[in-house]
Amino acid sequence: MGNRGTVYSKYIKENPNQVELVAIVEPRDLVRQRVAKEYSIKPEFVFNDWRRTIEHIKKSRIDADAVVICVQDRFHLECATAFAEQKYHMLLEKPLAPTLEECEQIVEAAERNKVMLCVCHVMRYSYITQLTKELVNSGVIGEVINLQHLEPVGNFHYAHSYVRGNWRRKDESSFMLLTKSCHDVDWICYVMGDKDLSCNKISSFGSLKHLRRENAPKDSTDRCVTCPAHVENNCAYSAKKIYLEPLVKSGHTAWPVNVIVSDGSLPDIENVTKALEEGPYGRCAYKCDNDVVDNQVVNLEFSDGSTCSFTMIAYTKEICERRSLIFGSKGQLEILQGEHKIKYFDFVTRTSREIDCIEQWNNVMENPLETELKGHGYADWFLMNKFVKAVAENDPSQLLSDAKESLKTHKLVFQAEESRLKGQVINCV
Repeated sequence: MGNRGTVYSKYIKENPNQVELVAIVEPRDLVRQRVAKEYSIKPEFVFNDWRRTIEHIKKSRIDADAVVICVQDRFHLECATAFAEQKYHMLLEKPLAPTLEECEQIVEAAERNKVMLCVCHVMRYSYITQLTKELVNSGVIGEVINLQHLEPVGNFHYAHSYVRGNWRRKDESSFMLLTKSCHDVDWICYVMGDKDLSCNKISSFGSLKHLRRENAPKDSTDRCVTCPAHVENNCAYSAKKIYLEPLVKSGHTAWPVNVIVSDGSLPDIENVTKALEEGPYGRCAYKCDNDVVDNQVVNLEFSDGSTCSFTMIAYTKEICERRSLIFGSKGQLEILQGEHKIKYFDFVTRTSREIDCIEQWNNVMENPLETELKGHGYADWFLMNKFVKAVAENDPSQLLSDAKESLKTHKLVFQAEESRLKGQVINCV
């Protein structure tokens, strides 16, 4: 299941008339038992390893139409190709895979077996993105000249996931632009124009600048729980501040606190303290084995002469609340994903307009959207809704990107990283 699988399963819980969860795979005993009970899954369809699921399917097919794959990135190729061979449609958590060759193999397997492959480029599916693309395509800002896009990762989110967590090392997962920002590059390509638009050139710069051993505070220890008070109190990356204090002060047990207890038990002061004393999330953020970048810029030149600059930065107050500016010949758009707002300025009339996307969406719906899937500006909900409909109606057009489109934007991410490593502008065509 993992964190993302748990999120997507909430859609099933909320919409039992549309979709049913008939089998699960979860290596943690407590989580597996909890989910199986919550969804009333038959014991024979509860697995601790996805390979056992495949073995079962080969003997006696599980009566299901699709799978949601949320295993760690390095297992995507083996897992996705195995389910494709068994003719299941797939919702695959991004990125496709850690290498371009593996991405290509997954897409080939899906196409050869004639199954839908929907990569979780959730940003495409949010209402604010759909409205942005509608405005761009309508021509209200004229010809698109330039796009600027910022991804503020969040200082403690970066420390949690990319310094102490599963995506901290390129050899165990992949590089930062792929694991964190592949759907930002995908989003840029999606909103910039039609499908005939291609990227001609790409360049990138970035580094791991701050959370390095040589920048560790004087007198700091290898673990936050043993760090002297005068050091820990002044550290922005203290694991005690990130995990333990929110639990003690307000009873917070959601992300990221619920991730660090390795056996899947519900967080409490005792097991969270033990996790900080013994587990990876209690390490000094300056003294981990991380090697992925904490800042990166990507520049793109498109086939129609338009350009784009994208910045990923770890050290921000906001957590993944993207901001974008799109400049056209007749006006400009400012997209504030964290506020669910679009600001439009018209060069001809010199007038401004602000669109509240949540308010507008509720006005066009028969009933207000009530869901726990609020992540990425409710895009998690829209993604699951579209995927379920696509499978139920056998209609791939419900999806906002197919396997080839996902492969195309993934390739740009690999080319951007090639540029960063080589210090060269890469010709994409």
